[in-house]
Amino acid sequence: MAQQESYDFSAVEAKDIIADRERGWVGFTKFLTWAIIITAVVLLGLLIFVA
Repeated sequence: MAQQESYDFSAVEAKDIIADRERGWVGFTKFLTWAIIITAVVLLGLLIFVA
């Protein structure tokens, strides 16, 4: 008893892929910016209060 399987594929536009990658890049750069700022604040706090 062989069952036939079918897959429905939706058309993927290049602009959709580019928009998705662009959203990912924007999110990554925002995260990186805040990570650098927080790291700098922590290091300055260590310099002021510990050293």
